[in-house]
Amino acid sequence: MTRKTWFLLSFAIFLGGLYLCYFTDWLNPPRIQIIKSDRVLRQVRPGQTVYPVAFLLNGKYHLTTVRVYAADDLAVRKKNPRPLWDLKPGKKNGPPVKGFIYGRPIPGMQPATTNRWARPLEPGTKYHLLVQAGRARGEMDFQATAADTSAQ
Repeated sequence: MTRKTWFLLSFAIFLGGLYLCYFTDWLNPPRIQIIKSDRVLRQVRPGQTVYPVAFLLNGKYHLTTVRVYAADDLAVRKKNPRPLWDLKPGKKNGPPVKGFIYGRPIPGMQPATTNRWARPLEPGTKYHLLVQAGRARGEMDFQATAADTSAQ
């Protein structure tokens, strides 16, 4: 092969590499954007200290992991933190979801450990949410809003 052929071949490979890096998700996994919303209700259940927390996703996803950690516990135990809420896919695949509420069942998901449902949230405590759907992943820190029990 001539020098010109080698140059054109290497230039084509270089352009192909640039395309893979900048225009595909081949190297970088897609990100799930999460929006937190407090469901401020007029009446809360007796003993409930925070309003329900809802999470909206930027699309519909077949979730494979949902975990909520206390941010302090996550900082102290980086390798093995204990989740407050840990879900994994169930035996039946549920429909893709666009959002969910903390502690409520998500279709197609089940607790990762037997009979371990979500622990209650506390006002003023920072939490960390991790959501995965295949290769797509999303994370966010949040706080729960204290419920106004005087309105009852």
